Amino acid sequence: MTNTMLEFLQKRRSAKAMLLAAPGPTAAELDTILACAARVPDHKKLVPWRFIVFEGEARAAFGEVLARAVATEEKEPPSPVRLEMERSRLTRAPTVVCVISRVVPTPGAPEIEQLLSCGAAAFNLCLAANALGYGTSWLTEWYSFSSTVTKALGLAANERVAGFVYIGTDSAPQDDRDRPALADIVTRWQP
Repeated sequence: MTNTMLEFLQKRRSAKAMLLAAPGPTAAELDTILACAARVPDHKKLVPWRFIVFEGEARAAFGEVLARAVATEEKEPPSPVRLEMERSRLTRAPTVVCVISRVVPTPGAPEIEQLLSCGAAAFNLCLAANALGYGTSWLTEWYSFSSTVTKALGLAANERVAGFVYIGTDSAPQDDRDRPALADIVTRWQP
């Protein structure tokens, strides 16, 4: 690993979705990002993930799905402000990629391995976009768990949303968050 790679990983951070502006990745850049996302450990070659891309008008159209989900799934009727917030949710960034986890019951490839592979794919997606100079925000907000959204995405019974990755250009500098001290998170096993 080169010093440049280490420096990149040490400085990498998530962006706030609401601060990701245009431009987003070009079609060729997005293909590169998705190809990098697919280069993760995948025991038994199950490909336990897939991607759904939202760009342009598709983001606002999916916002209507989110508004409908809020209106039908919540106990209290949502306010007009909440409905408008949901309608514009995916327009926070120029590109949004929904990462889908797809677990395939397979001897020798436990569910947790498949879930971790999906998580690695989502993070590789973030890293590739970051390497191209874009900010990313991987979110699993309420809509990741909505039955209305699951149906609108056409998910199979063995699929679920792992998160939505917002991609765009950082429109404002963002402070880094405190990171844990290694002494608090690392132990060394001894017999």
